[in-house]
Amino acid sequence: MAKKTKKYEKKNSVEGVKEGSSALQEKALDKLPKDAQEKLKAIKTKLDKFQKKVLDKFDKYIVGIALLPPKKPQDQKQLPEQKPVDKDQISVLVLVDDSDSKKMSKYELKDKLTAIMGNISQEIDKNLTPQVVVLSELWQNCYDGKYEFLQLIALSAPIFDRGMLAAIKIAEVHKTMALKKFEKYIVSYVLAGSLVQGRATPTSDIDVWIVIDDTDVKKMTRAELKDKLRAIIIGMGIEAGELTGIKNKLNIQVYILTDFWDSLREANPIIFTLLRDGVPFYDRGIFMVWKQLLKMGKIKPSAEAIDMFMGSGEQMLKRVELKLKDIGMEDIYYAILTPSQAALMLHGVPPPAPKETAALMREIFVQKEKLLEDKFVKTLEKVIDVRKSIEHGEKKEITGKEIDELLSESDKYLKRIKRLFTQIEKIKEEEDMVKVYETIVTIIRDVLMTEGIEKVEDKEVVKLFEDELISQGKIPAKFLRILNEIIKAKKDYDDKKLTKVEVEKVKKGSNELIKFLVEYLQRKRGKELERTKIRVKHGNRYGEVILLGKEAFIIHDIDHEEKEISKAKIKEDGSLGTTQKSSLQELEKALSKVEIPSKVFIKEPIFENLKDFFGKDVEILVNY
Repeated sequence: MAKKTKKYEKKNSVEGVKEGSSALQEKALDKLPKDAQEKLKAIKTKLDKFQKKVLDKFDKYIVGIALLPPKKPQDQKQLPEQKPVDKDQISVLVLVDDSDSKKMSKYELKDKLTAIMGNISQEIDKNLTPQVVVLSELWQNCYDGKYEFLQLIALSAPIFDRGMLAAIKIAEVHKTMALKKFEKYIVSYVLAGSLVQGRATPTSDIDVWIVIDDTDVKKMTRAELKDKLRAIIIGMGIEAGELTGIKNKLNIQVYILTDFWDSLREANPIIFTLLRDGVPFYDRGIFMVWKQLLKMGKIKPSAEAIDMFMGSGEQMLKRVELKLKDIGMEDIYYAILTPSQAALMLHGVPPPAPKETAALMREIFVQKEKLLEDKFVKTLEKVIDVRKSIEHGEKKEITGKEIDELLSESDKYLKRIKRLFTQIEKIKEEEDMVKVYETIVTIIRDVLMTEGIEKVEDKEVVKLFEDELISQGKIPAKFLRILNEIIKAKKDYDDKKLTKVEVEKVKKGSNELIKFLVEYLQRKRGKELERTKIRVKHGNRYGEVILLGKEAFIIHDIDHEEKEISKAKIKEDGSLGTTQKSSLQELEKALSKVEIPSKVFIKEPIFENLKDFFGKDVEILVNY
């Protein structure tokens, strides 16, 4: 009975997918030209029969089946050896999940499946030609920057689909729309989520993420760029759903390149997952570099990199035990040198040369910080000297007894260096805690200053933050909790009660708070700056005059890559003096120094100046 129930459930599962596919098929059919519709209806019986037989035989391994568009006839004059395209040929794509294939390679599997499905198709109709594609092959093509399969699937008519064909179709359409409008800014377009993890269902959301290059942003803040592009790209996702008739939700995550790099540096687990599982549908050569570095274990926070150095030392010592007389000395040398360099790097010293390492260890950790006993530095010096004498031929051989002694001393050295790492990390954690506190308080003071509060004492920070920003709904309430945690951690530091867990918690929260406050300042500064601008149109170009205190900056063409910028003094009567050549750097410097007034007034003489700068036909833009 249990077997029958299982079989029934399995059948129902397949039927559910069939029903969803059938609906998708009908919708896709409506999108095709009339002649294509007639052809599809004529061969539908044959396709249904093929589908049933393939599903009966291979069941869950079939991801999707789709009718491919007819091949275009080749130019017989150019390719006389090319056979004419058979107009009656029915090409069917069969997408197969090969993730469970262990007994044979993907190529062997593909050949075997092609042969079996070829026999099935021939029994139904000799013109029916299946094209088998395994998922690993499809993804590998994407990794290699070959997107022809994606384009082919986007043009196909789904016959059966577990969700993958629909996802590829809508993602490909959306990608094309995004690239058409923002190609020079898009770094990568990547499919992610349950679809590429093998957990998808016909109703699964379709997850994609896009990285936007913000390194050349001039006209707006990065926060504004992200918000603006995100809104447009998500709108395109809705449009792509309408064009394709696919109802599955298209979840679009938009990252700006600088934020993405920052997340990589911080070892953000979400970003790691995206890189590990993601499949690029478009890449300007950077996604696969990230993915390969992650695969190699090269993308790690600095602390993990240091742990790797430490671990390498221990591994090398184990190797020494197996190779005592051959290359044991060389391994002992690097086993204690590498962790020593790592300790100096953790302290903030650039990686030193091997010959400088021992002297720096003594100077910094023995004499200055008093964290290490001098006898351990002598062990390092001894190993370096022995290795040097062997390298220069001064020492012709080394006995097993000498190796044993050096191995024993090196083992003690490594154990002591491990403790040194803990000591350094504790000091660094406390220093980081102070830096976090000072940074947060400084930024909050800057934010409060934009709200009209000039002076803020340390003891007033939390109250003013709550009263002026949280209570008025300008900043989410969760950031008050984070601020209180930072304040408590600073008190615990002063009382020498600060714990490692507390430091890690504060670091995580502070990064989020800093990022939000910086973006808040940028947005507020951007809005304030709008009050100082006079925008004009002259001919087919647009210009700007930015009034900053007693000085004005003139941008002659805001859309030109190489912007021509001038500056002039603002006279008492409101007119502008003689213009001088300026630069974008000078403008940005002026913006950072000048306090922007709440109201900006212009006087009549400046309108004559606008004619001088932009010509007699200049037009002033209102409510731009």
